[in-house]
Amino acid sequence: MHLNHDPKAPAAPTIEFDRFLAVDIRVGTIVAAEPFPEARKPALKLRIDFGPGIGVKQSSAQITRHYEPRTLVGRKVAAVVNFPPRQIGKFISEVLTVGFPDENGEVVLFSPDRPVPDGARLF
Repeated sequence: MHLNHDPKAPAAPTIEFDRFLAVDIRVGTIVAAEPFPEARKPALKLRIDFGPGIGVKQSSAQITRHYEPRTLVGRKVAAVVNFPPRQIGKFISEVLTVGFPDENGEVVLFSPDRPVPDGARLF
């Protein structure tokens, strides 16, 4: 499936609310970040703490344009936690960290603008 990142594109087709509820998006705190030079596209390896219910999960994120590993530790991010893990080289990405494209299509991370506990679910 190809996603249209054009901000002028119309909304995606209408879905039922239960399909939205099936996607489990949680907030977590980045506890570790490091370069991922083996990835085909520039990426970072993240370890994100989603609290006691989900725990710490790892993610490969193509966010190198705007973020460096040292600036990410302690940052709150949102991620889909109920997709199956993906093998990326020798690395298993367990969650999909989410963001929005900037005017050049580069990822800008999505995070809450007020304090929320790790593991809180988007609704």
